[in-house]
Amino acid sequence: MELNALVSKFQQKDGKAFESLYDMYSESMHGVIYNIVRDHDIAQEVMQDVFLKAWHNADSYSSKKGRFFTWLLNIARNAAIDKTRSKDFKNARKNLDSEFFVDILETEENYSRATDGIGIKSFVNKLAAKCTEIIDLLYFKGFTQKEASKTLKIPIGTIKTRNRNCINELRQMLGV
Repeated sequence: MELNALVSKFQQKDGKAFESLYDMYSESMHGVIYNIVRDHDIAQEVMQDVFLKAWHNADSYSSKKGRFFTWLLNIARNAAIDKTRSKDFKNARKNLDSEFFVDILETEENYSRATDGIGIKSFVNKLAAKCTEIIDLLYFKGFTQKEASKTLKIPIGTIKTRNRNCINELRQMLGV
Protein backbone atom coordinates (compact mmCIF):
# COMPACT_ATOMS: atom_id res chain seq x y z
CA MET A 1 0.00 0.00 0.00
CA GLU A 2 1.25 3.50 -0.80
CA LEU A 3 2.51 5.47 2.20
CA ASN A 4 0.03 8.35 1.79
CA ALA A 5 -2.90 5.92 1.71
CA LEU A 6 -1.49 4.09 4.72
CA VAL A 7 -1.11 7.35 6.67
CA SER A 8 -4.64 8.36 5.70
CA LYS A 9 -6.00 5.07 7.05
CA PHE A 10 -3.87 5.56 10.18
CA GLN A 11 -5.51 8.97 10.67
CA GLN A 12 -8.89 7.26 10.36
CA LYS A 13 -7.85 4.95 13.23
CA ASP A 14 -7.36 1.83 11.11
CA GLY A 15 -5.60 -0.78 13.27
CA LYS A 16 -3.94 -2.53 10.32
CA ALA A 17 -2.45 0.77 9.17
CA PHE A 18 -1.11 1.32 12.69
CA GLU A 19 0.54 -2.11 12.62
CA SER A 20 2.05 -1.49 9.19
CA LEU A 21 3.47 1.90 10.15
CA TYR A 22 4.77 0.45 13.41
CA ASP A 23 6.53 -2.32 11.49
CA MET A 24 7.97 0.21 9.04
CA TYR A 25 9.27 2.74 11.56
CA SER A 26 9.66 1.14 15.00
CA GLU A 27 13.28 0.10 14.49
CA SER A 28 14.32 3.58 13.29
CA MET A 29 12.44 5.28 16.12
CA HIS A 30 13.98 2.92 18.67
CA GLY A 31 17.46 3.80 17.36
CA VAL A 32 16.85 7.54 17.64
CA ILE A 33 15.36 7.23 21.12
CA TYR A 34 18.15 4.90 22.29
CA ASN A 35 20.80 7.41 21.18
CA ILE A 36 19.27 9.84 23.65
CA VAL A 37 18.25 7.68 26.62
CA ARG A 38 21.01 5.02 26.35
CA ASP A 39 18.86 2.23 27.76
CA HIS A 40 17.11 -0.37 25.59
CA ASP A 41 14.21 -0.97 27.97
CA ILE A 42 13.51 2.73 28.39
CA ALA A 43 13.88 3.26 24.65
CA GLN A 44 11.33 0.50 24.02
CA GLU A 45 8.92 2.06 26.51
CA VAL A 46 9.32 5.54 25.04
CA MET A 47 8.93 4.17 21.51
CA GLN A 48 5.61 2.57 22.39
CA ASP A 49 4.50 5.85 23.96
CA VAL A 50 5.51 7.66 20.77
CA PHE A 51 3.34 5.43 18.61
CA LEU A 52 0.41 5.83 20.99
CA LYS A 53 0.86 9.59 20.98
CA ALA A 54 1.01 9.56 17.18
CA TRP A 55 -2.16 7.45 17.11
CA HIS A 56 -4.04 9.82 19.41
CA ASN A 57 -2.77 12.92 17.58
CA ALA A 58 -2.86 11.53 14.04
CA ASP A 59 -5.20 14.28 12.90
CA SER A 60 -2.48 16.86 13.63
CA TYR A 61 -0.24 15.40 10.90
CA SER A 62 -0.35 17.19 7.56
CA SER A 63 1.61 16.08 4.51
CA LYS A 64 1.78 19.75 3.52
CA LYS A 65 4.04 20.43 6.52
CA GLY A 66 6.42 17.52 5.92
CA ARG A 67 6.84 13.78 5.64
CA PHE A 68 5.15 11.39 8.07
CA PHE A 69 8.53 9.95 9.04
CA THR A 70 9.79 13.41 10.01
CA TRP A 71 6.63 14.10 12.03
CA LEU A 72 7.04 10.79 13.86
CA LEU A 73 10.78 11.39 14.32
CA ASN A 74 10.09 14.73 16.01
CA ILE A 75 7.61 13.10 18.38
CA ALA A 76 10.19 10.41 19.20
CA ARG A 77 13.04 12.86 19.74
CA ASN A 78 10.94 15.13 21.96
CA ALA A 79 9.61 12.19 23.98
CA ALA A 80 13.14 10.86 24.54
CA ILE A 81 14.40 14.27 25.63
CA ASP A 82 11.41 14.67 27.95
CA LYS A 83 12.19 11.25 29.42
CA THR A 84 15.82 12.20 30.16
CA ARG A 85 14.66 15.35 31.90
CA SER A 86 12.15 13.52 34.08
CA LYS A 87 12.82 13.16 37.79
CA ASP A 88 12.48 9.35 37.66
CA PHE A 89 15.07 9.07 34.90
CA LYS A 90 17.55 11.31 36.72
CA ASN A 91 17.07 9.45 40.01
CA ALA A 92 17.58 6.09 38.31
CA ARG A 93 20.91 7.33 36.93
CA LYS A 94 22.34 8.52 40.26
CA ASN A 95 23.79 5.19 41.33
CA LEU A 96 24.65 3.42 38.12
CA ASP A 97 27.22 0.67 38.10
CA SER A 98 30.23 0.75 35.79
CA GLU A 99 28.56 -1.60 33.30
CA PHE A 100 26.32 1.28 32.18
CA PHE A 101 29.32 3.41 31.29
CA VAL A 102 31.10 0.58 29.49
CA ASP A 103 27.96 0.09 27.43
CA ILE A 104 27.90 3.77 26.51
CA LEU A 105 31.46 3.55 25.24
CA GLU A 106 30.73 0.41 23.28
CA THR A 107 27.55 1.81 21.76
CA GLU A 108 29.10 5.16 20.84
CA GLU A 109 30.35 3.34 17.74
CA ASN A 110 26.81 2.10 17.15
CA TYR A 111 25.64 5.71 17.07
CA SER A 112 26.92 6.01 13.51
CA ARG A 113 25.28 2.76 12.50
CA ALA A 114 21.94 3.67 14.11
CA THR A 115 21.72 7.09 12.49
CA ASP A 116 22.93 5.68 9.18
CA GLY A 117 20.19 3.05 9.44
CA ILE A 118 17.59 5.77 8.99
CA GLY A 119 19.62 7.39 6.21
CA ILE A 120 20.31 10.72 7.85
CA LYS A 121 24.00 10.39 8.65
CA SER A 122 25.12 10.42 5.03
CA PHE A 123 23.40 13.76 4.47
CA VAL A 124 24.56 15.30 7.74
CA ASN A 125 28.15 14.33 6.92
CA LYS A 126 27.93 16.40 3.73
CA LEU A 127 27.33 19.55 5.77
CA ALA A 128 30.08 21.85 7.03
CA ALA A 129 31.76 20.84 10.30
CA LYS A 130 30.00 23.62 12.23
CA CYS A 131 26.66 22.20 11.09
CA THR A 132 27.60 18.62 11.82
CA GLU A 133 28.56 19.36 15.42
CA ILE A 134 25.40 21.38 16.12
CA ILE A 135 23.07 18.80 14.54
CA ASP A 136 24.90 16.03 16.40
CA LEU A 137 24.38 17.73 19.76
CA LEU A 138 20.85 19.03 19.25
CA TYR A 139 19.21 16.20 17.33
CA PHE A 140 21.19 13.02 17.90
CA LYS A 141 22.32 13.56 21.48
CA GLY A 142 19.29 15.51 22.70
CA PHE A 143 21.09 18.61 23.98
CA THR A 144 19.13 21.81 24.50
CA GLN A 145 20.35 24.90 22.66
CA LYS A 146 21.65 26.23 25.96
CA GLU A 147 23.59 23.01 26.65
CA ALA A 148 25.03 23.06 23.11
CA SER A 149 26.06 26.68 23.63
CA LYS A 150 27.99 25.76 26.78
CA THR A 151 29.55 22.66 25.23
CA LEU A 152 30.70 24.44 22.08
CA LYS A 153 31.53 27.65 23.95
CA ILE A 154 29.62 29.84 21.50
CA PRO A 155 26.71 32.24 22.15
CA ILE A 156 23.22 30.78 22.17
CA GLY A 157 22.19 33.19 19.42
CA THR A 158 24.87 31.71 17.19
CA ILE A 159 23.64 28.20 18.04
CA LYS A 160 20.09 29.17 17.04
CA THR A 161 21.17 30.82 13.79
CA ARG A 162 23.49 27.99 12.78
CA ASN A 163 20.86 25.42 13.67
CA ARG A 164 18.27 27.15 11.51
CA ASN A 165 20.70 27.61 8.60
CA CYS A 166 22.03 24.06 8.84
CA ILE A 167 18.56 22.52 8.94
CA ASN A 168 17.58 24.61 5.91
CA GLU A 169 20.67 23.35 4.09
CA LEU A 170 19.78 19.78 5.05
CA ARG A 171 16.23 20.30 3.80
CA GLN A 172 17.55 21.54 0.46
CA MET A 173 19.73 18.42 0.18
CA LEU A 174 16.73 16.22 0.92
CA GLY A 175 14.42 18.18 -1.38
CA VAL A 176 11.94 18.84 1.41
